[in-house]
Amino acid sequence: MQKHNATSSLSGKTVVITGASSGVGLATAEAFAISGCNLVLASRGEHALNEAVAYCKSLGANAVGISTDVSDETQVATLARQALALSGKIDYWVNNAGVMASGKFEEIPIEVSHQVVKTNLLGYLNCAHTVIPIFKQQGYGILINNVSIGGFMPAPYSAVYSATKFGIKGMMECLQGELSNEPDIHVCNLYPQIQRSTGNMHSAKYSGLDFKIPPFAADPRDTAQQLLKLAIHPKRDKFPDFASWALKTMHGILPKLLVNTASSGMRMMMEIKDGEPTSGNVLKASAPPYQIYGETVIPVPSRKTKLGLCIGIAVGLGLLLFSGKNR
Repeated sequence: MQKHNATSSLSGKTVVITGASSGVGLATAEAFAISGCNLVLASRGEHALNEAVAYCKSLGANAVGISTDVSDETQVATLARQALALSGKIDYWVNNAGVMASGKFEEIPIEVSHQVVKTNLLGYLNCAHTVIPIFKQQGYGILINNVSIGGFMPAPYSAVYSATKFGIKGMMECLQGELSNEPDIHVCNLYPQIQRSTGNMHSAKYSGLDFKIPPFAADPRDTAQQLLKLAIHPKRDKFPDFASWALKTMHGILPKLLVNTASSGMRMMMEIKDGEPTSGNVLKASAPPYQIYGETVIPVPSRKTKLGLCIGIAVGLGLLLFSGKNR
């Protein structure tokens, strides 16, 4: 992997990354490690965390792992204290830890839904509440949130997950306003689409759902590079690729059609599939594999094929907008 041209500015800086043991979190740890940062990695599972730390050290980074459940504010406070002990400062904090439960709303156990809220929404809240005072004392710092396109549009048959993403977006937009008088403190939000990561493999599934990642899902390493770029060039809101922006735009134009079509597809899957219900990594730490990439339903297409698809979506969006203006 090649370094980004501006990554020399990150050398010696300290970054905290939550949910760093697999998927986008591990890819993000890799990206910051290559950039020369001091890494403080956090996740619930100690074995997976140790593997992530060892990998980042093999890339030449100074890295430590702190077992942390972000839904527990006392554990987040401990994470921050140990991060400060490493170099006396925290330059960047990447909120990435998250869990997902899919299925019919009433068939997902209430304790699973509650924990999705605790990990996703309260986890981001706990981390922001802990690190912002540190940034204010330092006079600088960047909080980077991996929010998901779910902050703009609901994920079908994932009502509680969607609620947390809408909530994160609203909370962080408010914090951006509160910190608008702090020129060197930034709150940055990234809105990526579904990832070709281990996230789906680890998620909770009910109602017979049993599915793998679609082949056109985004590459976690590409998403990690966008998180890295926000550390170099802070921006309030960012869509990491055209597909994410296109989905958000399509939902803005035809929200009912997009949501109903996606929901119909999920209903069809629930009728065809008959997967065993699983709470995945919602109530406990993720099981193996501890890696960046997850299983796709069919082989991943080439970049040229993806480009062709993006061009097709762009043309389709253009026709929709043109026809709308001429009605």
